[in-house]
Amino acid sequence: MITNISIKNFKSLKDITLDCGNLNLLTGLNSMGKSSIIQALLVLRQSHGKGFLNGRGLSLKGDLVDIGVAKEVMYEYAKVEEIRFDIGFEGHAKPFCWLFAYQTNSDADQENFKDSDYLPFSEDVTEGNKYHEHVLSALPLFNMHFKYLHAERVVKNVYDRSYLEVNRNKNLGNHGEYTAHYLTEFGLQETVHDDLLYSGSDQKNLIAQVSAWMGEISPGTTVKVQKIAGIDSIKLGFEFETESGNTREATPTNVGYGMTYSLPVIVSLLRAEPGDILVIENPESHVHPKGQSALGRLIAMVAKRGVQLFVETHSDHVLNGIRVAVKNGVPAELVKLFFVSRLKDNSELFSTVSLPKLDNDGRIDNWPEHFFDEWDNNLIALL
Repeated sequence: MITNISIKNFKSLKDITLDCGNLNLLTGLNSMGKSSIIQALLVLRQSHGKGFLNGRGLSLKGDLVDIGVAKEVMYEYAKVEEIRFDIGFEGHAKPFCWLFAYQTNSDADQENFKDSDYLPFSEDVTEGNKYHEHVLSALPLFNMHFKYLHAERVVKNVYDRSYLEVNRNKNLGNHGEYTAHYLTEFGLQETVHDDLLYSGSDQKNLIAQVSAWMGEISPGTTVKVQKIAGIDSIKLGFEFETESGNTREATPTNVGYGMTYSLPVIVSLLRAEPGDILVIENPESHVHPKGQSALGRLIAMVAKRGVQLFVETHSDHVLNGIRVAVKNGVPAELVKLFFVSRLKDNSELFSTVSLPKLDNDGRIDNWPEHFFDEWDNNLIALL
């Protein structure tokens, strides 16, 4: 588990520190810095995967993130042009520190690095900077315990297979592209923990519970997956309950984006194990308010099991679903709310983080301006 995150001079993040919990909800208006916090984790993992963190630097372009060139990720007003990440992990007394900076051997070299898609380690290695491969691989940010779902998820009728990602890494893909394959392999084998079973459903296998929770998105849903003989693909479909049985199978492109966007979210939540780190961007995408609230409840229930989640959302329904779950027994201390906004200080503009706090009744102690207050603002305007 990640215990704390400190970021300096990365994009709009001049200097922030987050004390993390099991469930970390990142909220705020657009372009305030929420995604940059998640990208800090992703770019470190991406760099480790390429071998960059073992002696080279920070890889800005890869499968997880593509955030441009070095000069675009350096905080615009940095007094010292050096990006610093300090990440604390449970079981480690001191945080792990990485420092990255333009090389300064010559002005020409410095300009080249500013336009490069990787940023070298700082020459100042007094803080540590470089760690052995086996040390990093033992941390959940850098091993199979880390899973990520991008805000843009795959919508198509026939899905890809990947033995490496699904069977070996137990991964759905960054865009959920292997979700159908995962369900064909493990839908009947894996069982869902009792604490996550959908109310009224007595079947514990993964695909039955996925279908039950998908019923919050569209009532009476049954998820269908099937290997297509002769080609390396999986067919995904949905049936819907009627009084006389189920409808014929409908393809993903004919049921709306909400179904296919929420499917990998629900699968990733139900299959997550204690000790996993799960990063989800916009779980509410294309889903109606009732379904968003259900996703919020499920997210909080999963966090209670010992899974760590970093969730970026614009949905007050997701937040309220979490609040209901807290009132129903999820300890409030597991939930951290981070409201990201911008601050002007003289000629500088940078991100700042407010910390609304939940109590065990699901109440929030303070509501910063623009923190899910638009409902009240509109009601006042209608008076």
